[in-house]
Amino acid sequence: MPTLTLKTYQASALQSLERFLLDARRTGSLAAAWAQEQQRQAGGADDGAKAATPYRSQPFGDTPCVCLRIPTGGGKTLLAAHALPLMARAWRQADFPVALWLVPSTTIRDQTLLALQRPGHPYRDALEAAYGQALAVLDLDAAATVAPQDLGRKTIVLVATMQSFRVRQTQGRNVYAFSEDYDAHFAWLRAQAAPQAFDALEKVSAADLAEPGQSVLSATDLGRVKHSLANLLALARPLVVVDEAHNAKTDTTFETLRRVAPSAILELTATPVPKKTNVLYSVSARELQAEDMIKLPVMLAEHKAWPDAVRDAVLRRRHLEAEAAHEERYLRPIVLFQAQDKT
Repeated sequence: MPTLTLKTYQASALQSLERFLLDARRTGSLAAAWAQEQQRQAGGADDGAKAATPYRSQPFGDTPCVCLRIPTGGGKTLLAAHALPLMARAWRQADFPVALWLVPSTTIRDQTLLALQRPGHPYRDALEAAYGQALAVLDLDAAATVAPQDLGRKTIVLVATMQSFRVRQTQGRNVYAFSEDYDAHFAWLRAQAAPQAFDALEKVSAADLAEPGQSVLSATDLGRVKHSLANLLALARPLVVVDEAHNAKTDTTFETLRRVAPSAILELTATPVPKKTNVLYSVSARELQAEDMIKLPVMLAEHKAWPDAVRDAVLRRRHLEAEAAHEERYLRPIVLFQAQDKT
């Protein structure tokens, strides 16, 4: 069993995700499942705000893509580790899925990879509770070490930076390059998958033949399916976790994710991009404070009008400045205003 008990808000977020995916699979409609879950969260009432936020099917169509909004310090990584088995069960009905876990930097990649690989770590425990030892957590360099017969018999989690996949042209990137290391994997999958599953995969092009140092391909290979990691992922239809997902809302990123043909996408962020994100469940800072996830006091007030917010912020700063005048050490309260696009 996992060594960390989920906080109430984490359990609620996972329950919301499970209900949405189960309803979507049962009804065949992401929009209907979304509306039903939003109504549940509104307590069954006719909530105008919820009704005004329909499910956005673009740019992934019938592939579920939803966001759990968790404030910084709220345990997003632990939540994601619990979410992967849930998504595999509720949406894919897969005993041993392939997952692609995307993070914004190499530092976060290394930290996440180490935690997911370390026996006894709560992140690792969350996955082992579902899959036992039939589990492999790898970085991209080790992906080729997965045996072909492990696909479908082990849960494979690849941890990578978004930058490893995000390109406009795929030539010159290792994840899109033809590699003999994957020949056995494609031979295995050709015996398992339907022939049409290979139709949409990237093919060998003249640009691939012209790659500097390329000695594997010849003109006779033009038009054949690339034996690349990206194509292998596309055949496996991975579950995708996108950490700090507010950084992944560009057309190039959307095209990148479509290349690996995800079966479902889970976004995690504290600051979702308005009008580009399906925020399925939102956790407030007060909920974190109530469960001692935030140690400093939080005073939060919502203002409908911008002038009221400015006035109150300035008055609050002046009040703090007056209090700070009595401190032995110099303290200078500041106020920060952040301007954003109208959209």
